[in-house]
Amino acid sequence: MYTLHGALASPYSMKMRAILRYRRIPHVWSQGASARSAAAQVKAPVIPVLEYPDGHFAYDSTPLIHDLETRHAERSIVPDNPVHAFVAHLIEDFADEWLTKAMFGYRWLEAIDQEQMGVWLAFDMLQGGSLAQIEGTARPFRERQVGRMALVGCTRDNFPLIEASTRHVLAALEAHVTDRHWLFGTRPSLAEFAIFGQISQLGVDPTPQAMLRAKFPFTYRWLAHVDDASGVEGGWDERLSPVVEALLAEAGRIYAPFLLANAAAIAEGQDSFRIEVDGMPYTQGSFGYQVKCLNALRRRHEALPDSVRGEVDALLAKHNLMVLFA
Repeated sequence: MYTLHGALASPYSMKMRAILRYRRIPHVWSQGASARSAAAQVKAPVIPVLEYPDGHFAYDSTPLIHDLETRHAERSIVPDNPVHAFVAHLIEDFADEWLTKAMFGYRWLEAIDQEQMGVWLAFDMLQGGSLAQIEGTARPFRERQVGRMALVGCTRDNFPLIEASTRHVLAALEAHVTDRHWLFGTRPSLAEFAIFGQISQLGVDPTPQAMLRAKFPFTYRWLAHVDDASGVEGGWDERLSPVVEALLAEAGRIYAPFLLANAAAIAEGQDSFRIEVDGMPYTQGSFGYQVKCLNALRRRHEALPDSVRGEVDALLAKHNLMVLFA
């Protein structure tokens, strides 16, 4: 039996819980003090942490996904078509590393979100202990998170670009989910779960929840379907759907220049970088982890069979993503 140590307010925890549910992998969901203890068992003290049946612990949702794929063959979340598999991995990375900025920004920019989510997150962590203790724990936690805004690029100056990109993604999903529920067929892929993880938090926090209900109501409802898709049976389509093309286009518009600018800053020893898209600026401190993500995408691209590389490259070029692999 696996144990997933996580939190309701963690997009990557929700992503992994939904994957375990869909794949019908027996597991226990654990949060609060046990999650904090589990985080101390891994190199970087972050959640979620997956505790394996043999007692060892591992973290980082993307490696966990691939390890579970090697251990459990049934109900895979990687499309059979190698072109679609590559695209799904790219969209997963885009969601994990770019859409997460919407989650963080919406949560900590405005006072109404700071205050509610600060006490709710403390409530989740403590699971009791008195209102005074919850409020006392929430205050320094909220201040710490707000203080990290500039570090992760979620400033007021940057947020117009983050929000515009998020709305493009939501609009593409809204047009799709009323027609065809999943991205690559009649079953979910790792791309849906990554998108779900981030948007699941927008569906809870006051400001973005109001936006979802007003502008993207079916996407908001879709979140509940992804959260537990254990009853879904289906297969993979042979052709890419328009929503996948729309997501690739947004990744090419925003994520490709973001990754390249960050990698250049790291290579040149700079502690920050700046991009501008559609007249909207974005500035952030440079992060080594995003270079790791870029290199992982490049290794995956290099490993493509010759028989599909041309098709993948044509798709990447169409959406301004080939620059990542040149």
